[in-house]
Amino acid sequence: MAVGLPLLEASSQIAPPFKAQDPGPRQTPSKSGTSFKDLTPTQHQLFIDGHHVFNEAASVRGTLPATRPGLGPRFNLDSCGGCHTHPHLGGTSPKLNPQVELATREGAANEIPSFITADGPVREVRFKFKQDGSRDDGVQALFTISGRSDAPGCFLQQPNFKRAAALNNLSFRIPTPMFGAGLIEAIDDDTILANIHADGAKKFSSGIRGRANGAGRPNIDENDRTISRFGWKAQIKSLELFVAQAFNVEQGITNDLYPQEIEESASCRFNMTPESTMHLDAVVPFDVLSDVVKATRFVQFLAPPEPLPDNESIIRGRTLFGEVGCALCHTPMLRTGNATHAFLRDQEVKLYSDLVLHNMGPGLADDINQGRAQGDEFRTAPLWGLSDRFFLLHDGRTKDLLEAIKAHASRGDWRYPPSEANDVIVRFDRLTEIDKQHVLNFLRGL
Repeated sequence: MAVGLPLLEASSQIAPPFKAQDPGPRQTPSKSGTSFKDLTPTQHQLFIDGHHVFNEAASVRGTLPATRPGLGPRFNLDSCGGCHTHPHLGGTSPKLNPQVELATREGAANEIPSFITADGPVREVRFKFKQDGSRDDGVQALFTISGRSDAPGCFLQQPNFKRAAALNNLSFRIPTPMFGAGLIEAIDDDTILANIHADGAKKFSSGIRGRANGAGRPNIDENDRTISRFGWKAQIKSLELFVAQAFNVEQGITNDLYPQEIEESASCRFNMTPESTMHLDAVVPFDVLSDVVKATRFVQFLAPPEPLPDNESIIRGRTLFGEVGCALCHTPMLRTGNATHAFLRDQEVKLYSDLVLHNMGPGLADDINQGRAQGDEFRTAPLWGLSDRFFLLHDGRTKDLLEAIKAHASRGDWRYPPSEANDVIVRFDRLTEIDKQHVLNFLRGL
């Protein structure tokens, strides 16, 4: 009997079967957040000025130290940098959510909604439907300036988030990183359309459905029919529109493109509108530009993310990423056109996205319609910079990359068709655990 004991002891110490797991974000953040290297002196100065504007906090009338005027009356955060801060300015949601502290800053009387937590992502919330049952789809600002020391006499109620939660009427979004956004803006529509038709047979056989425009479809501007490409549903055409809308919707700052206050209560209007505007009488040329224009130049001049150096696992993962079909939507590279700025012209954009809409099934559906995008459709999210992200998917529901991949699979129901990614996820699930790990390592190296 004694002879068998060592064998029993040895067997009890056998390691459990290997399971692939998300290696997580980089321990040392990347160097993203720098400008393109070959800016002219004028462009570099615009980048510096825009960096300051992007990071500067707003107060109601600009009377608080180091603030610009225009915050509120309703808002989600008080600076662009509050949302887009990790790993550096221009990125995405930080590890600790600044919205929690902001809720009561300067004496504000806001309650913190249950879906905003200190260790959760920065979130924007939308209501799917209005109380009469008609579609809403609009952003519901989390906070108001009521009670703040710089907003005397203003009394506004927050939206009834508890009621909306009970009715399953909330839909969340987290910030998209802006590194390399100028390159995305410089991609020609024809390049996007040609890529839709590329590998058509593979896309069709994988369930990536064809339509009038091929597999997937663009979200377009209804007036000039050009392709929109920014936002989770590719609902915004250009960077300047993206920035201007964020000034107004996220911070409540009116501007030349969005000159009306979202909330026009007389007791809560402290500034003339638009609050961010051109200064045509300025003596210094750069001072003529509005804050929106300066912040836009900062974003446009941000260099793309730098991936980790290749190793054997990353190389193997990249190959498997293509073999299982992930690259049919997450296109590894598109090329820019004849852009005005030389550093954006005829460049390879290694974004890992086709920039068009795909049905993602009821599991990922947010029930929000924007432009041509329906409630289950999303722009293929660019994956470059994934190595730095804490929170994943459009609503930040998970930090685990493997969970995010699995969430792409979803059967259809009475509302929405099956996810176009279903067959791809089946092929991913068939990989060995070692090969799954290679794919995860590749993605976390982007």
